[in-house]
Amino acid sequence: MAEDPRPECRRFRIEGRVQGVWFRESTRRQALRHGVSGYARNCTDGSVEVVACGTAAALSALREWLQQGPPMAEVSRVVESAHEPLPGDGFRTG
Repeated sequence: MAEDPRPECRRFRIEGRVQGVWFRESTRRQALRHGVSGYARNCTDGSVEVVACGTAAALSALREWLQQGPPMAEVSRVVESAHEPLPGDGFRTG
C-alpha cells in the first residue's frame, strides 16, 4: 500500500539538556535531510519545541533522531502530539 502523500504534522517537546548544545540547528539540518518542514524553538522551561510536517516515514526518522539529539545534548524525554498543518515550507529555528 502506498504512503499517503499528504504531510502529517507533529509537535515534539524535547526535555533534558537541550538548550545551548546546538539542538535547534542540528534539528533543522536533520529535518531538511528528511524533507520535513516546520520549526524548532527554545521554550522558557528549558525544553525545545519542534513542530514538523512531512511523510510518516520522514517524521519517524526525525522522531528517532530527536530521542538522541546532537552529541552534546542529553535528552531525558520526548513528548509527542498531533499538530495542525503549517503554511509554507522549509524549516526554521527561532
